[in-house]
Amino acid sequence: MLPNTGKLAGCTLFITGASRGIGKAIALKAAKDGANIVIAAKTAETHPTLPGTIYTAAAEIEAAGGKALPCIVNVREEQQIINAVEKAVKTFGGIDILVNNASAISLTGTLETETKKVNLMMEVNVRGTYLTSKTCLPYLRKSRNPHILNLSPPMNLNPMWFKNHCAYTISKYGMSMCVLGMAEEFRGEVAVNALWPKTAIRTAAMDMLGGAGIEKQCRKTDIIADAAYCILTKPKSFTGNFVIDEDLLREEGVKDFDAYAITPGHPLMPDFFLD
Repeated sequence: MLPNTGKLAGCTLFITGASRGIGKAIALKAAKDGANIVIAAKTAETHPTLPGTIYTAAAEIEAAGGKALPCIVNVREEQQIINAVEKAVKTFGGIDILVNNASAISLTGTLETETKKVNLMMEVNVRGTYLTSKTCLPYLRKSRNPHILNLSPPMNLNPMWFKNHCAYTISKYGMSMCVLGMAEEFRGEVAVNALWPKTAIRTAAMDMLGGAGIEKQCRKTDIIADAAYCILTKPKSFTGNFVIDEDLLREEGVKDFDAYAITPGHPLMPDFFLD
């Protein structure tokens, strides 16, 4: 596990989809430094099957040592993004880091993917990431060490990653293209990077997609949180990178990866888009 260094103390992080899973794990890691966390997610009332709301996440963040601002944000709604960003700036004085974590998934073939599912993935993954970045950028440019981090994969054009879920792949690569473009556009001003797990991560989405027993082949969200922390504490000159969690943590000197496993010693399932 990667120890906290205190480098994010007083920094304001705007994290989409932070009410549970990977987004919440990144928030809690930063909160241990005493960071301010804007929880920009859409779950305000308890969901019948999914754990957590923006308010339960806020309580956990405060308990971990951070300050929390829960905001109801569906990234498909531009005005909700704008309102939350304005509230964040008013509350904390600015935004230092944006984590585009909110994502929609449907691992279905072209003929099986309903139009509303196509729209959902394109609007959340690509358009939501683009608009949230666009809205935060004027404030990020004023920060001392600003970062945008997208939870998206390296762009692997091997057709096997398109054939079974073309719409999903296009939408995730759309997030990655935001990294490619914005890293270059704002080079020297704002760092823009992507982070992706080497193996499957245990989240509510994974439990839903993978079925019973899948968790044994997964790692905890802690590995992504540690890798994200490592990226977000680097200087803004570290930009335009497509980072794989395990590779980065090995470079940082982490040796015990069993600590991240749900079931240590059990074979792990490789994640999508990595050959």
